[in-house]
Amino acid sequence: MQLPRRRRADFAPAEAFQYPAHLKAAVADLPAAPGVYVFHGDQENLPLYIGKSVNLRQRVLSHLRNPDEDRLLRQTRRISHIRTAGDIGAQLLEAQMIKTQQPLFNQKLRRNRQLCAWQRQGDGLVLVYSKDLNFATAPELYGLYASRHAAIERLREVADQHRLCCGHLGLEKLPPGKACFRAALRQCAGVCRGDESVAEHDARLLSALRQMQVQCWPHPGAVGLVERDGDFTQIHVLNHWCYLGSVGTLAEAAALSHQAVGFDTDGYQILVRPLMEGRAELLPLLSPGAASAPKPRRRPRASL
Repeated sequence: MQLPRRRRADFAPAEAFQYPAHLKAAVADLPAAPGVYVFHGDQENLPLYIGKSVNLRQRVLSHLRNPDEDRLLRQTRRISHIRTAGDIGAQLLEAQMIKTQQPLFNQKLRRNRQLCAWQRQGDGLVLVYSKDLNFATAPELYGLYASRHAAIERLREVADQHRLCCGHLGLEKLPPGKACFRAALRQCAGVCRGDESVAEHDARLLSALRQMQVQCWPHPGAVGLVERDGDFTQIHVLNHWCYLGSVGTLAEAAALSHQAVGFDTDGYQILVRPLMEGRAELLPLLSPGAASAPKPRRRPRASL
């Protein structure tokens, strides 16, 4: 009789969870303040996990008490942290560190994705890519997608929700003089067979697309976003939705503002609401060596 194959160690039953006493000292040094924390293993140049919180001490303690994270905790040798002056700075720094350091246990934000989006060109929609177009300044972009497949699937969902014609949108080929199959099922309002005008169809399409429109960078150049936590103040340098770093003075911020930038989807998602809704304290940045520095100001409110 053939014996069963030996079970791989990866699938062996987990041992009973034990609180990681060897990490207790690391928690004692963590402040109840915003920032980014890093779980380090045996290889110093390859972090295990990077996270952020508005309360570093509380968040890390929640990891240590979680049996579901036993595998991470058993491999962790120490925990370090970088304090920030607020939640926006913590989010920006976390996203930057995950992309540059590629921690083993982080899945979200790890890969630099080739972005694409739908753009209105003339009377139709065209799929465009960030490698060919500056998404921070390009007009009439809708949605941010990691692949062509994801972009097409999302547009199909929009068509289903608003009874749009996949043939008219270019998602399907229609036989000459024929209506689309979805029109017979009343899933398309019938622009393909003259039941509604092209103008009516496209008005519904644009109304739906506005909910996922990509906002253009609303400033002529780089800005500093100011966050404060008691006596601790940081200026986060931003340009075209890209995070360039955090500093303590205007002179340092002006020097950072001249770095080359490219559109960053994570930075965009973190920053678009605070900046477009006027909830952030902003500094227009002068070039290094300028005679005077502007005073902090709040950007006027603007609707998305």
